Amino acid sequence: MTTISTPAAADTAAFRQAMVASQLRPNDVNDARVVTAMATVAREDFVPGIAPDLAYRDRALPLGGGRFQNPPLATARLLTEAEIVRGDRVLLIGAATGYTAAIVAQLGAQVVAVESDPALVATARTALAGVSGIELVEGPMAAGHPADAPYDVLLVDGAIEELPEALLGQLRVDGRIAMGLAQNGVTRLAVGRRTAGGHGAVPFADSECVVLPGFVRPAAFRF
Repeated sequence: MTTISTPAAADTAAFRQAMVASQLRPNDVNDARVVTAMATVAREDFVPGIAPDLAYRDRALPLGGGRFQNPPLATARLLTEAEIVRGDRVLLIGAATGYTAAIVAQLGAQVVAVESDPALVATARTALAGVSGIELVEGPMAAGHPADAPYDVLLVDGAIEELPEALLGQLRVDGRIAMGLAQNGVTRLAVGRRTAGGHGAVPFADSECVVLPGFVRPAAFRF
């Protein structure tokens, strides 16, 4: 158990509790394990240069290079709908600086976290030092990490225009999918499963969700 021994640590713990009380609980984040994990992991450690109180506000946080950390509520709702259980093998796309990977590890899952931005990967390696159960992979997010497939859960911590077959193929049949979708300028959260013939995913909430690079739907051919 972590002991809070300094005023600064006490303040950040209060910020986490306020996030839980004002953002998560009133908005269908009803998995007690997700709530506990997000009340435990220090979000400010994953957004260097941002004041701790700002780290817990319900908004996307700039990470540099045009990338942003998903708002806490978007991540929490995706995690809740993913129904991750202890022992699951999770492919996390959009690792950014490692915050969501740390949350998933708190849930008892084994995480392969893929991120394409070298600077974000470097920050994640520092922030996740000493955290077990996480393999951080630098590479194209749309390619995933087939070397460790199949996975039980595919979690995309951001919005994409379409789910690439390369990622779907790394998920076991009947594996769970939780992701953001970017459609006509609107971002939504969706949940689904892989089937023997493809996959199905149903949006369950309109929500601010950061758009991940590298997932643009090919333009349809027009006469």
